[in-house]
Amino acid sequence: MDIANLVTAVRSPRYSPPQLQEVGEMSFLIAVPDSLGTAATDLAGLGSALSAANAVAAAQTTRLTAAAEDEISAAVAALFSAHGQGYQALSRQAAAFHAEFQHGLTAGSAAYAAAEAVNAAAANNPAQQLLNVINGQVQALTGRPLTGNGANGAPGTGGNGTSGGWLWGNGGAGGSGASGADGQRGGTGGAAGLFGNGGAGGAGGESTTGTAGAGGAGGAGGALFGTGGAGGIGGTSGAASTVTAGAGGAGGAGGLFGNGGAGGTGGYARNAAASGGGGGTGGAAGFFGNHGGTGGGGGFGASGGAG
Repeated sequence: MDIANLVTAVRSPRYSPPQLQEVGEMSFLIAVPDSLGTAATDLAGLGSALSAANAVAAAQTTRLTAAAEDEISAAVAALFSAHGQGYQALSRQAAAFHAEFQHGLTAGSAAYAAAEAVNAAAANNPAQQLLNVINGQVQALTGRPLTGNGANGAPGTGGNGTSGGWLWGNGGAGGSGASGADGQRGGTGGAAGLFGNGGAGGAGGESTTGTAGAGGAGGAGGALFGTGGAGGIGGTSGAASTVTAGAGGAGGAGGLFGNGGAGGTGGYARNAAASGGGGGTGGAAGFFGNHGGTGGGGGFGASGGAG
C-alpha cells in the first residue's frame, strides 16, 4: 500500500486503530542497601562542594560595582547583581531539596537494610518461625506454649515458675521469697510437659524477728518422662527471732517413668534458742520410676529440724 492509500484508509470512518491488549504487570524492585548508603554519602559531599562554591561566588555576583559613574554602567551592574541574587535564591532552594533528597536516600538505605536482615533471619530458620507462631496461638488459648521451657519466678517475689510446654519443656524455677520481719514463702516450681523435668522450688525468705519463709515445692516432672523438681531451701530466721526457721519445700512428683524430686533443706536458725527448719518431703516416684525423692536435711539451731 502506497502513502496516499494509507492516508485515505486512516481518514475513513470505518477505520479503527489496532487495540493493545492489557496484560497484568508486576513491578519488581531490587535495592542494594550498601550502594544506596554510598550514593547518599557521595551526594552529601557533592552538596557540600556546591554550597561552598556558591558562597564564594556570592560576593562577586550579587554586589557588582558599576564600571563607571554613568547611568548605563550603574544599570548594567544592577542588572547583573539582580541575576546573581536570583541565582543565589535558586541555589538555596536547590540545596534544601538536595539535603531532603539525601536524607530520604539515607533513610531508605537503613529501612532496606533492616528489612533485609529480618527476611534473612526468617529464611535461615523457617521452622523456628513457624513454631513461634504455633506456640503463640497455643499460649493465647491455654496459657502455656506447645513446646519450650517455662519462665522462672522473679527473685525476691515468691513468684511461681510457669509450666513448660504441653509436649516437652522443663518447668520454670520458683522465685525466692522476700526477706522481712516475716520471710516470704518461696515460689512453687512449674510443672513440666509430657517430657521434661519439674522446676525447682524457690528458697524461703529470711526473717528478722518473726517466722522465716518456707521453701517452695518443686514442680511435677513430665507426665511421661521426667524428674520432679527439688524443693526450695527453708528461709533463715534472724537472731532476734525465737521461732523455728523455715521448712524446706517438698520435692515434686516424678512422671510415669521418672523419679521424685529431693526435698529442700530446712532453714538455719541464727538465734541459739530457736530450732532449725524441718527438711522437705521427697517427691513420689512415677509408676515405673526408680525411687522417690530424698527428704531434705533439717536446719541447724538449738535443735535441728526433722529431715
